Amino acid sequence: MQWLMNFRVLRGILKSFHGFHPAPQRLCSRFLSGPGAPSWNDYVRPKEFNFASYVLDYWAQMEMEGKRGPNPALWWVNNQGDELKWSFREMTDLTRRTANVLTQTCGLQEGDYLALILPRVPEWWLVAVGCIRTGIIFMPGTTQMKAKDIVYRLQASKAKGIVTTDTLAPVVDSLASEYPGLKTKLLVSDQSCKGWLDFRSLIKSASPDHVCIKSKTLDPMAVFFTSGTSGLPKMTKHSHGLALRSFLPSCRQFLKLKTSDVFWCPSDTGWIMSMLGSLLEPWTAGSTVFVHHLSPFDPKNMIQTFFKYPITYCLAAPSVFRMILQQNSTSLRFPTLEHCCAGGEALLPEEQEQWRKQTGILLYQAYGQSETGVTCGIFRGMKIKPGSMGKAIPPFDIQIIDDKGNILPPDTEGILGIRIKPVKPLGLFMCYENDPVKTEEVECGDFYNTGDRATVDTDGYFFFLGRADDIINASGYRIGPSEVENALAEHPAVAESAVVSSPDPIRGEVVKAFIVLTPKFLSHDRDQLTKELQQHVKSVTAPYKYPRKVEFVPVLPKTITGKIKRSELRKKEFGQM
Repeated sequence: MQWLMNFRVLRGILKSFHGFHPAPQRLCSRFLSGPGAPSWNDYVRPKEFNFASYVLDYWAQMEMEGKRGPNPALWWVNNQGDELKWSFREMTDLTRRTANVLTQTCGLQEGDYLALILPRVPEWWLVAVGCIRTGIIFMPGTTQMKAKDIVYRLQASKAKGIVTTDTLAPVVDSLASEYPGLKTKLLVSDQSCKGWLDFRSLIKSASPDHVCIKSKTLDPMAVFFTSGTSGLPKMTKHSHGLALRSFLPSCRQFLKLKTSDVFWCPSDTGWIMSMLGSLLEPWTAGSTVFVHHLSPFDPKNMIQTFFKYPITYCLAAPSVFRMILQQNSTSLRFPTLEHCCAGGEALLPEEQEQWRKQTGILLYQAYGQSETGVTCGIFRGMKIKPGSMGKAIPPFDIQIIDDKGNILPPDTEGILGIRIKPVKPLGLFMCYENDPVKTEEVECGDFYNTGDRATVDTDGYFFFLGRADDIINASGYRIGPSEVENALAEHPAVAESAVVSSPDPIRGEVVKAFIVLTPKFLSHDRDQLTKELQQHVKSVTAPYKYPRKVEFVPVLPKTITGKIKRSELRKKEFGQM
């Protein structure tokens, strides 16, 4: 690939660090050394913070002083055998060049919005950090978006610029009449496109001299678009506090990353998990971010990657681990893998146990939202309770509350709430941009209402039950979809399932299961299999939870991030589609 050769040429440019301005040593040691900073705690709120200068430039300085090992900062590979490794010194130089491209060449200013729609290519990291250096607010988006998705995001944010590929460039151009506000269009491609600036050429000629802005901790940094149960996606705005939270002792203790770790998070770049797992968390610890440009996603390729590269840590959605387990590989004993964590959706206890048996590695769980980042999880080395998503990670104070914001006792079903009064914790989103009504709607007394229902036991472990709107009320019994899905997952016929409520003239609602069968059961009699599955659920959980309706489907509807779209199935059941 020609662009890889272009970047290798850049290595010749990286001979000196003109204008290198590392963060003050006193601040660096305070933020990153941990034991050397006894005054540092989970509730410190510095006035200023910028991830680029306080993290990237710090580790670049450590490399220059010989105080960090030889592992790269970014290690990128693809299916064609191409490979790229950049040190923190190179990342610092290239992101400063990117900052100059954005401000000097493109004319973007602090506070402007930039749509960042790239796959897992190295430029995604350069642009994200370049934006942080300049105060430009970047909006990650998946490359799976269609024209209507892109134009909505541009219109809602009044974006001044966009960075994307040659595949989406014509789509963006077709939207010019609907959104004429784009000031600049940057193309990441080997091909040229009329009206688009060539990012790769510009970065080669850009100056490496750039002074990072002194951003306030509570200044806006990024926006993630998140879908709700109704209406268009909301603009979830985050401050630099989201990045600062990765410094907090509890967050560092949660993952326990080392500079020698090679961290792989195969999340789509449009999702907040990618921001956390492929940038903020590993680089705060000085670890290597490993990136495989898997397109399309292939679990067999993932297995090969674990065997080929020295990956020590993997953070992914449960569906990723589930698909790996379904490959029936002769061996899943990966030579260097030490720790795995699942997040983004409910993890089934059966999957945790199966992963442990086949890999010899425990599968931990974390919980979070686009609005919150990671809020609770099983800390590395902490006891795992099957089905639990762990304990609250300070500074988040998480409680189970009712719809008035009152705290409920342990083992009582309620809403998962995060305390926001008297002080909103760092890492929680600022607001839904341009939508004060929806922002206010999620405030519940002194808490942020996550919209998720859960319980907490006397040890402080939280157990996810489902979205508040997913809860099924059948004859007065409240049933969480995950409870039934967990039971179904234990049957060998079930590859995947989604449980929703379905109207019933007598009970009001009943449980309905949409089931994807494993290959071995595709030829079985469906009526007989339905009865068998219903009896199975009755035998492993409370009988009232069994699915009175069962529909076998080839696939389940999912979001672009791989989550099951129960809302779509529920609308179908209630005739709203």
